[in-house]
Amino acid sequence: MVDAKSIEALIAPSLEAIGYRVLRTMFTGSGRRPTLQVMAERADDVAMSVDDCSLVSQTISALLDVADPISASYLLEVSSPGIDRPLLTRADYERFAGFDAKLELHQPLDGRRRFRGRLLGLDGDAVKLSLGADVVHLPLATIARAKLVLTDELIAATGAKARSEAI
Repeated sequence: MVDAKSIEALIAPSLEAIGYRVLRTMFTGSGRRPTLQVMAERADDVAMSVDDCSLVSQTISALLDVADPISASYLLEVSSPGIDRPLLTRADYERFAGFDAKLELHQPLDGRRRFRGRLLGLDGDAVKLSLGADVVHLPLATIARAKLVLTDELIAATGAKARSEAI
């Protein structure tokens, strides 16, 4: 069995040294086509380019060739989080406060597992989410999945940031 967390621990320091953050590492498809999926982003928060993904892929390949933590053949997929990115860390909930998000809990809270609203950041160990007239506090430990919702506002903010970084 492949331990994705140990692979992440192996590759993260080298990627950080060249200006990238590892967001998620998963190993899937133990059958016909095993795949190591690595999601990364630039540490300076500039949008990832194809060249960035290529550099990350080459770096990871070199590290894995030396350490050889996966005995069978596999595919390596490197991707960026994209505009409607998953929210994976505490910092993500603060960084993307003000944007719409979808969150799903492991267990229902007041009869609900799925929530969609505007992120208001963190309050201690809970994510604050505006549902319009109501604000809910969802404990971080109970969140199974969370991601930004693709809206015109998010696209405009991402586009404005990309234009200002190009100057």
